[in-house]
Amino acid sequence: MLTAAKEVRDALVGAGIRVVLDDRDQYRPGWKFAQYEVEGVPVRLAIGPRDVENGAAELARRDTGEKRSVSQREIVASVREALHEVQAGLYERALALRAENTHVAESYDAFQTQIEAGGFVLMHWDGTAETEAKVKDETKATIRCLPFPDQFPGIDTAAPGTDPVSGQPSQGLVVFARSY
Repeated sequence: MLTAAKEVRDALVGAGIRVVLDDRDQYRPGWKFAQYEVEGVPVRLAIGPRDVENGAAELARRDTGEKRSVSQREIVASVREALHEVQAGLYERALALRAENTHVAESYDAFQTQIEAGGFVLMHWDGTAETEAKVKDETKATIRCLPFPDQFPGIDTAAPGTDPVSGQPSQGLVVFARSY
């Protein structure tokens, strides 16, 4: 088994994929699986005696829990594909979470209410340190970033407006949030 595992490791490393071969005998497979789950390893391969006989390995994805048998000839392509799918899924979930937790405030009262509820709040800002300091002192929220024009679909962050705190002109919306 160890010889087959080393061959798989070498093939993956040769393809530029970072690999840890856990050949410790003092731990059972379930303990090792749990350890790597906690560590956040996205894809796990397990090779047992039957897998060696069949020229296969078990590929498990952390994000979906899916487990499937993969031919040793297809391991590099399968691991690459699984890593790509994990990354794409995490990215899409992060975008959805950001969209759910981002709000636009048209007034300072609306901003204060929304910042209390949590998440990100887009609001016009006049660009001065004084206004930013006032918002921070009163709400504990600070500017997180100046968004790109197309960063939030459906929201024109580059549209000029008026800073609701100072009443001065604003070049566009900025992202405010609290640090926890």
